Amino acid sequence: MASYRSYITSPFSDAVVECMRRLYPESLADKSFDNTGLLLEAPWNRKRQLKNSALLTIDLTQAVAAEAIERGDSIIIAYHPIIFRGLKSLTSNNTQQQTLLRLAAEGISVYSPHTAVDAVPGGMADWLCDIVTRSVHENPQVPIKSKQATDDSTGPSSISGISQPPPLPPRTASRGALPHIVVPGSHTSLSNVASDAVIPHSRSTILQNPLPPPGFEGAGAGRLVSFSTPQPLTSIIKRIGTTLGLPRGLPHFPLAIPQDSNVADMEISTVATCPGSGSSILMKDGKPVADLLLTGEMSHHDALAAIENGSVVIALFHSNSERGYLHDVMRGKLEEALRLEWGQMIEDLADLPETASSGMANTLNDPSVEVKVSECDKDPYSIVAWPENL
Repeated sequence: MASYRSYITSPFSDAVVECMRRLYPESLADKSFDNTGLLLEAPWNRKRQLKNSALLTIDLTQAVAAEAIERGDSIIIAYHPIIFRGLKSLTSNNTQQQTLLRLAAEGISVYSPHTAVDAVPGGMADWLCDIVTRSVHENPQVPIKSKQATDDSTGPSSISGISQPPPLPPRTASRGALPHIVVPGSHTSLSNVASDAVIPHSRSTILQNPLPPPGFEGAGAGRLVSFSTPQPLTSIIKRIGTTLGLPRGLPHFPLAIPQDSNVADMEISTVATCPGSGSSILMKDGKPVADLLLTGEMSHHDALAAIENGSVVIALFHSNSERGYLHDVMRGKLEEALRLEWGQMIEDLADLPETASSGMANTLNDPSVEVKVSECDKDPYSIVAWPENL
């Protein structure tokens, strides 16, 4: 039950933080290196009417901060902690500190859940499992391919329906020509594709949390999928490319396979998933834990070790292995929980005599709730595809 606490911070932001802590308990985060929780508790300015809205992002960049300020959001949920190591000062000489100072001045708080989201059942690692275990085909109402991407005369070559990168241009190519930059387009989520079935499989946690809170049994880092029947690697690549929200719905991501192997001939019995940087979870004693390792990034030497041991590595780029979860799962879960929490908070605080004298009545008269995914958040890397006619 909410109680009056003089509210030097936004009561709506408090409601958001409470919901995040229930959905993604901070005790599940990897405290050996992570810095999760409420990282910026901004003062509440009653005269500046911020919206009852939260903005979700993977990275809190200057562009995302400007977006939140323009929208008038009360709080930013930044998956990656903007404060990772101890701060000895806050100055304008550092871009991240500039962002924090600017948000504090605007009354916008910042919360980071990071590895707690990875670990929970139904979290980011399970979401990656959902992608590789669903038999999906494109929903014809969802335009995920541009004309250029489907034009055989200009697009990339194809093997068994899987896009392959075009050959590098000859060294005599014109120096004045610029490469085509492939940037992330609109998100294509699991809800935007027609799901035929869930492919039979078992699923387990690679590194279980020894003391999960009640209701979060099975939490921990990484997931291992074991298919009842081996799956063609080409089919898994299609699932990833269709549902992960990558550019134009096409599978633009690095793929490492054992030498002298052919993508079209390979079958996969086990898949290990870890969002972000997965080497420490997906490799054990220098060897891969599954036939296919699906992650955001993996070191050069770990990738070599994996393929030398007969495994496949798909590295989606760090934040591309995470961002779709905000669209597909977190936004809906948080908004549903927040409607209940904010409604209860309004009810608890409305009749307190301190509420009227504090000037909080206007805030409590607004039952609206919105959770939005940032439109400015993106992976720092783009993919360069040289035109074939150079």
